[in-house]
Amino acid sequence: MKAPRFTGWFAKLPSLNQPQRRQVLDALHPAAGLDQVVALISEVRTPGRCCPRCGNERCYRHGCANDLQRYRCCACGRTFNDLTGTPLARLRLKAKWLTYSQVMLDSLPVRKAADRVGVHRNTAFRWRHRFLHWVKLDRPAVLNGIVEADETFLLESQKGSRTLDRPARHRGGHAVKRGISSELDCILVARDREKRTVDAVTGRGALTAAQLASDLLPRLDRQALLVSDSHAAYRAFARKHRIAHETVNVRAGVRVRRLGSLAIHVQNVNAYHHRFKAWLQGFHGVASRYLPNYLGWRWALDGQRIVSPEQLLRIAISVINR
Repeated sequence: MKAPRFTGWFAKLPSLNQPQRRQVLDALHPAAGLDQVVALISEVRTPGRCCPRCGNERCYRHGCANDLQRYRCCACGRTFNDLTGTPLARLRLKAKWLTYSQVMLDSLPVRKAADRVGVHRNTAFRWRHRFLHWVKLDRPAVLNGIVEADETFLLESQKGSRTLDRPARHRGGHAVKRGISSELDCILVARDREKRTVDAVTGRGALTAAQLASDLLPRLDRQALLVSDSHAAYRAFARKHRIAHETVNVRAGVRVRRLGSLAIHVQNVNAYHHRFKAWLQGFHGVASRYLPNYLGWRWALDGQRIVSPEQLLRIAISVINR
């Protein structure tokens, strides 16, 4: 619309009645959401914009496509936009991304999320795991001080799979074998007294010292005091890597013991287990292959680390795969 025509249209807005004003606002709302998302994408990517193929920072504008500015690399000639190489590349309906980010903060299941945003349930599921791709990796670099570590278990699930490698269970069901077995996914959680948390899905069955060395050792300060239950894997891990280690005999009913002025317990990490499992029940079961995403999602919400849709969207688009 040209400027004189727009000026005349804009001057008539005060004469609209209430239903007409609502109709205009409803028509402008998607465009306003799209503009907000596009502006946020540009703001996040501008400082580190470079070619996703060769990493060259010299590029020039090369038209627009799919509501985003397109660029051409001066070195290799590749065209790209600010979402190229990110988990959100090629996703559509950008005007609804901020609304969907709020759905993520509200922890809604897929069907309720799809109804609120106005998309198909398959789209809501796809967006969920695209948005969580970088969120699950946004973890503390190191745990120090007193570090509590403990594992918890969930029944393995092949929800959504077209073929199963075992007989189907009725509504989730329960494990056939008693105790800890290969039917259970093992989730390791380590948490220091500053509430920094690292977790990992170590595999099926009981935890081993090798899994601790792979998933916990890179994030553990060598001067930290590791506190765990009496599981032999922790003792073997601490002895091999010369890490200070204290145990609490939870099976014997011991919850807390004193070591000088220090309280030795694993109650913080066990409380985190409880919150995670209670939160997970709202999704009516999740597939084992997506457990790392849900662990990262829970960590993002725990302690209100992510409190706004804009913050979640910034993390989801902040890194380019090179």
